[in-house]
Amino acid sequence: MGDSYSKFNVAAVQAAPVFLDREATIEKACQLTGEAARNGANVVGFSEAFVPGFPHWVNRARPLKHRVEKRYLQLFKNSVEVPSRAIDELCETARQNDCYVVIGINEKEKGTMGTLYNTQVFISRTGEILGKHRKLVPTLGERLVHTGGDGTALSVFETDYGRLSGLICGEHNNLLAKYTLLARGANLHVASWPAFMCKWGGDFILQQFAYEGKLFIISASDYFSKEMKEELGDDSEGAEVGGGSSGIYGPGGRVLAKGKEDREEILYAEVDMEEIIKAKAAQDIVGHYNRFDIFRLYVNEEEHHSIRTLPNTGGVLPGKTGHLVERMSQKSTKRDQAAEEITA
Repeated sequence: MGDSYSKFNVAAVQAAPVFLDREATIEKACQLTGEAARNGANVVGFSEAFVPGFPHWVNRARPLKHRVEKRYLQLFKNSVEVPSRAIDELCETARQNDCYVVIGINEKEKGTMGTLYNTQVFISRTGEILGKHRKLVPTLGERLVHTGGDGTALSVFETDYGRLSGLICGEHNNLLAKYTLLARGANLHVASWPAFMCKWGGDFILQQFAYEGKLFIISASDYFSKEMKEELGDDSEGAEVGGGSSGIYGPGGRVLAKGKEDREEILYAEVDMEEIIKAKAAQDIVGHYNRFDIFRLYVNEEEHHSIRTLPNTGGVLPGKTGHLVERMSQKSTKRDQAAEEITA
């Protein structure tokens, strides 16, 4: 009979957060996860920075306005630590509904009071945190609120349905980031977007990624609601209620589901992993359709830290660097001794 490959259902959640309200948005995310699971979804994807909402003002308001500072304060106070009680609620919802969840958050680190990350959190069907992905490079005005992640951000997670990965919005233009995930075996991917951004080229980019990578993609965008527009006031100039444009794509770039731009909704599609094998028979860019003797990609997986503490070694650096310094010092001493003998 040979090996068998799974069929399962996925969902892309296109919804508005309860803007800048962490607890209320977490509650809404849990409700939407339950709804998707009741409709048969085994993997559920949410939009970029869904909790407590994407900072839509960053590309529209002058950064030094007093009210922008106030918005950042509100955003920071409602951002999410990993782990935390808010994440625990999402984990419990995933466990109760027996589904994997990938959700975008504004992330802050415990004990800090300033820097935020644009992060996807990956949660297993048993309610465990698989890991997270921090957006490597904030796009345009996002740099006013988010900083970039490090090399630990490009993980692929083993699940009961496939190898799960994720990228956020404009990262889907980063060829090396996408290739890294593919080379690590990603065959099920969650693309998270804010409203408006996905329809500005997102469809084309994701169809191309699904075509070249031969994988399934859950693309989830948020929805810019009337309440969000009213909250932002003048800082939402030019933004109309709506957005969205979520979708689900299969190997070869086939569109399996497409969202409307004028409503909140959950998109569903069935995934048949055998389609990946059929698509890769012709071209597998992380296998037989590449030349690894010509091309190589190096990824620095070192975790960034604000401070590093070195042990007191009496002035000699530790590890290999220290040994190198010591050896160089010994050679210098021998050269000096030789020079003295010749002089004598």
